[in-house]
Amino acid sequence: MTIVADIVVLLVALLHAWILVLEMFLWDKPAGLRAFGQSQEQARATKVMAANQGLYNGFLSAGLFWGLLQGAEGYDFKVFFLLCVVVAGVYGAITANRKILFIQALPGFVGLLLVLALQ
Repeated sequence: MTIVADIVVLLVALLHAWILVLEMFLWDKPAGLRAFGQSQEQARATKVMAANQGLYNGFLSAGLFWGLLQGAEGYDFKVFFLLCVVVAGVYGAITANRKILFIQALPGFVGLLLVLALQ
């Protein structure tokens, strides 16, 4: 059953890789504007900050991929980075937009529960 946990961890890692792309490269493009519900003016004013956020999402993704690549020895990496995803998602939901709770924190929490229960 660890394959189920690893599939969810992979999906969370891919989600954060996609967030990296949106925040670092598509922030002021139509896909980024739609994803974050902002105007072109807002995007221009916050582009550097968004790229920084994207980099952090890339670190979350990289940590999860690293944990997956380590097999059973990657358990601690998966738990740590999933906890980081959950904390970041909860903080984002409180400070930025409530939907972050469902887009980021919930998948991370489900992955964390599966890793803890099945590995």
